[in-house]
Amino acid sequence: MIRPGHLLRLLYINLVLVRHGLDELIVATHLFRPLRFLLYLAPWYWLRGLRAPRGVRIRRALADLGPIFVKFGQILSTRRDLLPDDIAIELAQLQDRVPPFPGEQARRIVEATYGKPVGELFQFFDETPLASASIAQVHAARLHDGREVVVKVLRPNIEPIIRRDLSLMYYLAGLAERYWREGRRLRPREVVQEFEKVIFDELDLVREAANAAQLRRNFEGSTLLYVPDIYWPYARRNVIVMERISGIPVGDIEQLRDVGVDLKRLAEHGVEIFYTQVFKHNFFHADMHPGNIFVSPEGRYIAVDFGIMGTLTPEDKRYLAENFIAFFNRDYQRVAELHLESGWVPASTRVDEFESAIRTVCEPNFNRPLKEISFGQVLLRLFQTARRFNMEVQPQLVLLQKTLLNIEGLGRQLYPDLDLWTTAKPFLERWMNEQVGTRAFVRRLRENLPIWSETLPELPALMHAYLYKAVNHKLDGGNTTREFEKLRREMERANRRSVIAIAGAALLISAAINLGLDNYAPRMLGSMPVSSWVLGLSGAVLLIAAYLRR
Repeated sequence: MIRPGHLLRLLYINLVLVRHGLDELIVATHLFRPLRFLLYLAPWYWLRGLRAPRGVRIRRALADLGPIFVKFGQILSTRRDLLPDDIAIELAQLQDRVPPFPGEQARRIVEATYGKPVGELFQFFDETPLASASIAQVHAARLHDGREVVVKVLRPNIEPIIRRDLSLMYYLAGLAERYWREGRRLRPREVVQEFEKVIFDELDLVREAANAAQLRRNFEGSTLLYVPDIYWPYARRNVIVMERISGIPVGDIEQLRDVGVDLKRLAEHGVEIFYTQVFKHNFFHADMHPGNIFVSPEGRYIAVDFGIMGTLTPEDKRYLAENFIAFFNRDYQRVAELHLESGWVPASTRVDEFESAIRTVCEPNFNRPLKEISFGQVLLRLFQTARRFNMEVQPQLVLLQKTLLNIEGLGRQLYPDLDLWTTAKPFLERWMNEQVGTRAFVRRLRENLPIWSETLPELPALMHAYLYKAVNHKLDGGNTTREFEKLRREMERANRRSVIAIAGAALLISAAINLGLDNYAPRMLGSMPVSSWVLGLSGAVLLIAAYLRR
């Protein structure tokens, strides 16, 4: 049941839709579908003249409905599985350019938050906002020690408005799942849930400050990206203070050229920053539209607005990197296999059919400059292919996809001839070598040795206790025989690995002892270096074998 408080809001939404020529969306709903014929009898339907494309009309309607619908349109633009390409492209153009709230009100919020007059907090506070977005707005200020800062203030009474509109969105999503033929597969309630998480994360400015501090630490000492410093004594849930930066908006190409910035190098650095954040740091800025990116005269990126950040699991990172490399090498069979291994497509999918579909989508886009490639079209066709093979879009990859589209837009704007494949491939290959090569083995060995040293001595006692329970039918559960057989197989494998690992460790220790003896008695044990090498290599081989048998 719809709540009475939602009726007026629904009426206003319908009026906005009609004003923008979207009345066909209203009569397409389950409730009004039987009355669709009335639309064709209405005088305004025949007198309204030439209309803008539907994507433009939807974008304008969302902008009129307020900041929450603007933010929802931005999130929805990343879900190319839900939208036709023309609508998704238009929604991606939605920006948080909303009217500011009065500066005097911002000053009162700051004073109430800190419990002090603005004059005690700042040497100077500008009530005219520098920028205004859907969630907060930014004011320039100066600390008493002379440092220039910006004060970000959450919009007053924004949370009740968000909760009201989210409740309405959940209601509409429920109707879509119930009455829309594609509703259950596209899971609109999960889309709203995803939006709810993102927007409530943005409501906590301390969280944004922590995100900025982490990103700044990740790029400390780097010449690629600069992140402004956070002044933690001023950090509150609804107000934060950070270093004021100055730079050229990344979209101002003429000014970048005037100060001598190398646009080709700048575009390549943007790609490197993206892959560094995703694969090296596993912490990436997920709202990199041009309004949030500036460039210093030296050609260094400067980022602002850290409300939306993304992370990936190690498994997703590994599969993504392998997918990218397979794409770059045009190994479409490997791409299909990776999708099956990761569970992104059903296990019953035929690899050869999926491989052929992926090749058809991707092959036309290689060895072409970025200006000739529409990643929107590529993504759209990939999602259409996904529907054919019943592939569900992974929610954890939505922010990554959004960020990748933003990077594409920046690259095309800065240097249209940029070859995204050539720029990204060396970085990904280097990262994969670090994950599966010798360095990765040594790092994992170093990480696991303390655990092995603790657990291996306990293994015989644990085996004895478990076997005693099995023989005396004291194991929990009814099927002791199956439990015992499973245990027996697992323990045999673990025992073989343990024996090999212990033998390898013993050989390495022997090699170390021999080397020590050789240092103290080189004349008596002149042949020891050779034997030490043999023992050491043998021990290393056994440890590698134990690791691989895992």
